[in-house]
Amino acid sequence: MGDVVVTVPQSFGLDRWINEGDAAGAPWSGEEWHFYLYGATPKMRPGDRVYIVYNGALRGFAPLVRIDYFPGNRFGLVRHGDAHAVSIPNYMRGFRGWRYRWWDRKEEQAFPNWQDPMALLPGVVRPMPANPPTPLKARTTEPGTPQQKLFLL
Repeated sequence: MGDVVVTVPQSFGLDRWINEGDAAGAPWSGEEWHFYLYGATPKMRPGDRVYIVYNGALRGFAPLVRIDYFPGNRFGLVRHGDAHAVSIPNYMRGFRGWRYRWWDRKEEQAFPNWQDPMALLPGVVRPMPANPPTPLKARTTEPGTPQQKLFLL
């Protein structure tokens, strides 16, 4: 049993996820919030932490209230209120699904800029892509060729 880590997809957006409600530091609204996943269900119990990663940074956690099960091997990690903005001093690449927490809780630090989608803790460096995109080369043609005439139209 233990804490799990999930990733908010960049296509969903951090602002949209925050606006769903009960963000770190906000009082409990009385609502419950699900983080929906597919596949194997983690071994967790109420009170274990559900950590959130977005754009290279751990953003914080909220205590698990329960796990709801749905058809099609789908489940939801349910939370409400009591979220905390914390991070660790490492770049954290996002992933699909869930993973058990792999760091020691002693590494966690307050993360005051957690709502900034580009924020990382001081000293954490965002790595360059393994295969950076190749710049486009200018296409040259000989004067009077059919290709040049197309560009002039």
